[in-house]
Amino acid sequence: MNLYSIEKMQNQFKAFSLSYKSAPLSVREQVALNEGESKNFALMLKDLFGIQESLIVSTCNRTEIYYISDKNYSGDIIKSLLIQKGITNTEDYLSYFEIFQSQEEAVKHLFEVATGLHSKVVGDLQIPNQIKHAYQWSADIDMAGPFLHRLMHTIFFANKKVAQETSFRDGAASVSYATVALTEELTQKMTQPKVLIIGLGEIGADVCKNLADKEFADITITNRTRAKSDKIAAGHNFRVADFENLEEEIAKADVIISSVMMDKPVITKELVSKMEVLTFKYFIDLSVPRSVEDTLEDLPGVLVYNIDTLRQRADEALQQRLRAIPHVKEIIAEAITGFDDWSKEMVVSPTINKLKNALEQIRKEELSRHLKGMSTEESEKIEKITMGIVQKFLKLPVIQLKAACKRGEAEQLVDVLNELFDLEKITVESHGH
Repeated sequence: MNLYSIEKMQNQFKAFSLSYKSAPLSVREQVALNEGESKNFALMLKDLFGIQESLIVSTCNRTEIYYISDKNYSGDIIKSLLIQKGITNTEDYLSYFEIFQSQEEAVKHLFEVATGLHSKVVGDLQIPNQIKHAYQWSADIDMAGPFLHRLMHTIFFANKKVAQETSFRDGAASVSYATVALTEELTQKMTQPKVLIIGLGEIGADVCKNLADKEFADITITNRTRAKSDKIAAGHNFRVADFENLEEEIAKADVIISSVMMDKPVITKELVSKMEVLTFKYFIDLSVPRSVEDTLEDLPGVLVYNIDTLRQRADEALQQRLRAIPHVKEIIAEAITGFDDWSKEMVVSPTINKLKNALEQIRKEELSRHLKGMSTEESEKIEKITMGIVQKFLKLPVIQLKAACKRGEAEQLVDVLNELFDLEKITVESHGH
């Protein structure tokens, strides 16, 4: 094994990405893959390009494919992906993709994405969960091997460290997250509070998305066009109400989140004063101009929060997260160094195994010549002693090889060992070490 082939083995992990940074939503939507499509596409990569390990991450903000191969197939895979999604004018789409040519770039990018450094909302927890799902899908179809397993577990461990040691996950760093956090705070003493979301524009839809995996409240959504409500409610346990019944719905709700685009307030003091407020009614107004009348707070038990309050909360959380970035990058760099050491060792593990097998062969041949006529007890003792000798003999070369890996000088030692023990003839029986 020469320097070139070792370097080649250390540079097999590749990736490309299409994200909100490089492509508009209309393009991202066309390329996105669901679970079934991701699994089928991974199996297609196996058939077309002989790729044995891959990870496909696809969300509303990004579609990324990571794979292991000694050849660079990124351009071909992008074209296959586009064709698979029914896009024939592939050339027009190529500029939206960012390609990571080296293993170093691909590994670093996956770490940063998985930690939330590239999320629209910095530090967002959704992406680590989506990457866990993607990894599970790869494992389900047997497209995750030793490299991917080790890489993913290193990433999960780094993520845990980020959560424990930094403030990168603290607070709600976007208006819609801050809205959900505030809603949880306001209703923590209520059992199954009723939350009404009025208006499903970008921010209203975002609040729905962030509430979807929460189970602390009964959620009702309403919009001037019913079809939009039905679309957002699909697959979630949201109740859909008709916009005509707005007054009735406000009367029933404990928390009303409003993001309606209208010239004048939809929710007025006059409207709410007719309602019986037994304990508290909370209004969160995300509209600009405002959709909840200012004087509403004159009514007993009524509290109003506007977008400025939420922006301030989100900005403070975001600043805190941004301050944590240098520490997060340190944790990632440390984890990558450890992973690199392991992946370099992985390159020499066949040589270590060949050496083990060569010595084991000699040991067995010698034993079979001398064990005849010995009692079971004696032969077991000899077996134990000779195995111990072989292990002691192997210890130093293995330590030296691993140390040479870290220095990037393993190839000379590999060549020497191959020559000294004629290891090219030995078949590797075990892959672990």
